[in-house]
Amino acid sequence: MDSVVLNIFTPLLNFQLLLLVAAGTFAGIYIGAIPGLSVTMAVSLLISFTFSWSTHEALALMIGIYCGGVYGGSRSAILLNIPGAPAAIATSFDGYPLAKCGEAGRAIGVATVQSVLGGFIGILFLAVAAPAVSEFALKFAPRDYLLLAVMGLMLVGSLGTKSTAKGLFAASLGIVLGLVGMDTLTGQGRFTFGQVRLMGGINYVTAMIGLFGLSEALIQVSTRNLPIIKQKIDRIIPSWGTLVKYLPLSIRTAILGVIVGALPGTGGDLAALLAYDHAKRTVKNPSRPFGQGAMEGLIAPETANNAAIGGAMIPMLTLGIPGDAVTAIIIGALFIHGLKPGPMLMLDTPDLFWIIVGCLILANIFLLVFGLTGIRIFTRLIEIPKGILIPIIITFSVIGAYAINNNIMDIYWMIGFGILGYLFKIYDYPVGPMILGIILGPLLDVSYRRSILYSKGNVLAFFNNILTNPISLTLLLLIVIMAVSQSKIFGRLKTMGSTSAENESDV
Repeated sequence: MDSVVLNIFTPLLNFQLLLLVAAGTFAGIYIGAIPGLSVTMAVSLLISFTFSWSTHEALALMIGIYCGGVYGGSRSAILLNIPGAPAAIATSFDGYPLAKCGEAGRAIGVATVQSVLGGFIGILFLAVAAPAVSEFALKFAPRDYLLLAVMGLMLVGSLGTKSTAKGLFAASLGIVLGLVGMDTLTGQGRFTFGQVRLMGGINYVTAMIGLFGLSEALIQVSTRNLPIIKQKIDRIIPSWGTLVKYLPLSIRTAILGVIVGALPGTGGDLAALLAYDHAKRTVKNPSRPFGQGAMEGLIAPETANNAAIGGAMIPMLTLGIPGDAVTAIIIGALFIHGLKPGPMLMLDTPDLFWIIVGCLILANIFLLVFGLTGIRIFTRLIEIPKGILIPIIITFSVIGAYAINNNIMDIYWMIGFGILGYLFKIYDYPVGPMILGIILGPLLDVSYRRSILYSKGNVLAFFNNILTNPISLTLLLLIVIMAVSQSKIFGRLKTMGSTSAENESDV
């Protein structure tokens, strides 16, 4: 026990590790805030720089950038309606309306505190329940990932759309676009029309920058003469009453983030969207309507995507299976330093596990410090005249799109998605479901085909496996519940029930 405590405090007692975690967290916040400059890219570039470093030093810097980058995406999502990272897409739904009401400082303060809270809950699960959560995640079969993808598509009704038909259209178009490129199972080109440049597919980060970034700049052109909204920055740190009030929601969405993050290949992107949908379904009396600046709509995704960091670390450290793209790169870094992630890692080098936990704790402490500083400067972004702000947004969108793969084709894709997003917003079509479709399309496709292969092409055996497996059956029931709750019949019954309750109270 003494050795565990000593290893956890190693990053705090070692000045060099302390400095590296701090530098990584600070850099991650500002990398994450710039659309296109992803955490995955930053961590992958670090591998070559840290090749000659010690394992602890390399991990300290990577973990700092990881934690800071996931949070950093919320800054641009709140201030400019441009998610700096895919995990911040859901943050923009209510974060940006808060900024439009002049409450950007308060929104960033709440997002910071909730991100830190979610991060600590994720670390707690990593430290206490890592083997159990990993064993549970390992039981997920391809059919379970298929059901999880379908559950994700059920979020269409929660992603800022008043028309389910328009949301389904956008999601369907996103799925088709997500399938462009080389088939992962056969290696054949799909929807490429004989163009070699399309074999690599469409990067969803490029689509996100265009649909959220460039389209927002085009929308801002039409509103450039509107008066600038002055931001209220007198209260940045949320009160204890606010934290206690939303604590149950924070805990629920953090646990959801840990579980989703522990599933290989999912990560904070899907965790944040599922958390937003959960908040929208369970919160009876939000501070404001969802999509118009509801504090619950900001708290849920920001808690979940940072909790997913601890979740993604669980299968990486205990099974050698990456929970998301960043942990896949960290696995590569561990191999470079002569370590083999997996069950034997915790037996052979238990000190490394607890040092990683210590680095995560330290990164979240620095996240709170750095996250609550510089907010006054950041909030001034909204008060910049539109004639200056719009060219800056367009420039960052172009740079961000090119920086993903250093490919000029990504700029063309970004411009195309920007124009499409502009048309969508004009005709009141939501862009969130399209991004959701692009992200979940490949997962939906591969999981379905693997499930059918597992069932040897027998559809009846496929459904029998779903009905007889506890995990699959639970996911299926959740999908049915979500579908029923979104139906018009359920809405009418709910309205009739509330009306009758009001009549009884009047009597």
